[in-house]
Parts: sequence; structure tokens; C-alpha cells
Amino acid sequence: MPQPVTFNQSLLDSHLVVDVRTPLEFEEDHIPGAVNVPLLSNEERVEIGTLYKQTGPREARIRGLELTAPRFPELVAEIGGLAAGRPILVYCWRGGLRSKTVSAILDLTGYDAVQLQGGYKTYRNQVLACFENFQPPARLVVIHGMTGIGKTPFILGLDRNDFSFIDLEGLACHRGSAFGELGLTQDLSQKWFESLLWDALRKLPGDKPLIVEGESKRIGKLSLPGNMYEVMQESTKVWCHASLETRVERLIREYGRPEFKEGMAVALLRIKKRLGGDKYAEIEGHLERWELQPFMAELVKNYYDKVYYKNRDWVEDCNLSLEDYQAAEQELKGFLHMKPRAVSDPATPAPFSPAREGKPA
Repeated sequence: MPQPVTFNQSLLDSHLVVDVRTPLEFEEDHIPGAVNVPLLSNEERVEIGTLYKQTGPREARIRGLELTAPRFPELVAEIGGLAAGRPILVYCWRGGLRSKTVSAILDLTGYDAVQLQGGYKTYRNQVLACFENFQPPARLVVIHGMTGIGKTPFILGLDRNDFSFIDLEGLACHRGSAFGELGLTQDLSQKWFESLLWDALRKLPGDKPLIVEGESKRIGKLSLPGNMYEVMQESTKVWCHASLETRVERLIREYGRPEFKEGMAVALLRIKKRLGGDKYAEIEGHLERWELQPFMAELVKNYYDKVYYKNRDWVEDCNLSLEDYQAAEQELKGFLHMKPRAVSDPATPAPFSPAREGKPA
């Protein structure tokens, strides 16, 4: 039987990665790109764990064999079909019996299969190490600006030949504001958010500026991991702006859907105290009558512009109008070319290696 292999991010691209943990474990977090082919069900894992504690490992292993052995042919066929000729990497919680059993069976039936040494815990340590002392893969440029100016569509529309970017709010399934959950469901765990972010970072080129949107430490119920927020604060800062008319138009385009009306009312109620009773009643009336232009305008003037960036204690490296996205992109490109690094930037990042071998499992 082949020896277990240590974790390396290249394995994610060359192998079919198979997570043999239970569906509940997989749902909380897993190696990006992995498929879940559980050896035990959620209930069976609880049963085996209880038996192990009450009677010992031998009885637990015998019961595990009774439960799983009849399923071996089906399990091998499923994994073999998914592999489609690729080598197979199998992991469980910490490189124990579950992944050892499945990788051994696959090997015995002629498949090129190996077990991940240390299992999910080893992978998770790599993610933690990546963000504990976060080093961007390239120059980090943070786009700031008031709500409604169009930061996200601007970033997502940038030419990939000149820029790389990560949509933090897209990964977090939240727009990071009072109305940020409209049309979205933020049901992912903190661990899975970190895995998605780790995976996005590892795939980025190192020769193009990395553009992200300025966020607070928290995006909805999730948090930026490790010291990433602090690194963003020290990176190149671009302050973007647009007219009130443009902001209102863009907000209506994004949120002005009848199916969002109920959610907008709920979100508005949450900020009633900050608005004050009279102003809340005025804005709520606009919403009830579906008068989107005055609703958005009053919301911008009386909430967003009074709350966000209220105490900005930093000076931007570049000031950018987002009235015209294409013109703004050219201006940003010219600024980055003329000023290769800003004074506030951290030291030139080392080549990004999210799969550092640093921490043992």
C-alpha cells in the first residue's frame, strides 16, 4: 500500500480529492474542490464514537466494518467514476482509519490512490498559517468609497489582463451593509469562507495588482481571517466617488426589485433608531409606495453617508471618479503604473504560498 502523502496545494489540481468524512463534517468545511463520499453516515459516526468510548476500539472497529463492508463495491465504483482516470487523494478528519480504509481498498482494486497524511487537520493548519501572517500574492490595492458608487461592479469589470481581483462580498454571500443580505443567503461557516478565500488567493497570478473592496473586519456574520484586515489597512488605498444621482440610480438597479420589498422593510426597521422616528416614517412611506428614487436618496443622505467612513483617519493614495467605469479603469491603471508602490504599502510581498508546510498537524 502506498505511503500517505503530505499536503501540497498542487495535489488539488492533479488529483481527485475525496473527503470520506460525514456530510455534516463536509458541510462545515472541506478542501476546495473535494467530493464527499462518506464512509459513515452522520448517525453511524455517532454510534461508532459512542461504542469506542463505552467498550473500546476493537468493538468499535468491528461494528464499523459491519456497517461499511457491504458498501465497499458501490463506494469504489462511485469514486472510480468520479476520478475518470485521475489519481485519487483520500482524506478524513486527521488521517485515520476512514481514509486509510478507503485508500487501501482503492489501491487493492487497481486505482492510483493515496491517503493524505494528517487529513483535514493538516489542510486546516495551512489555511490558518496563510492568514496568521497574511502576505498578498501581489501588490494589494483596496477600493474604498461610499455606498452606491458601484465599487463591486467596477472591480468585477476590470480587465483581467491588467488586474487580478477577489470579490470578498461575493465569497461571503453578503454585501457588508445594512441591506447587504437582500437576495443572498449567508449560510456558510467561517471555516468554509476562509477556505474559499484561501483557494481564490492561491489561484491568483503574482504579476498583476490585486484589487479588493474595502471592508470592515466583519462581512455580515463572517470575519476577515487572521490579520488580513490589518494588511488591507496598510495597502494602497483608492478613494472612489460618484454623484448622488449616479449612486441612487445604481442602488435602484441593484435593489429595486419587488421581491426585495419585504426584506428592505425589515432592514429599514433595524436602523429606525439611528434614523430617528420622523425620518424613518418618511423613508418608510417612500418604500411602502415603492417610490424608489426618494427612498434611495434619503437613505443615502440620512443613513449611509452619516454612518460609513464617518471617521476616516487615513489619506487615500489615489482619488477616482466612478461616474464612468472605463475611464476610471484607465485612470487606475495609469496611477499604478506611475506609482509602482505607495508609501503606505507593506513591504513587497513574497511569492504567495498558501500551502506552506509550516505548522504540523
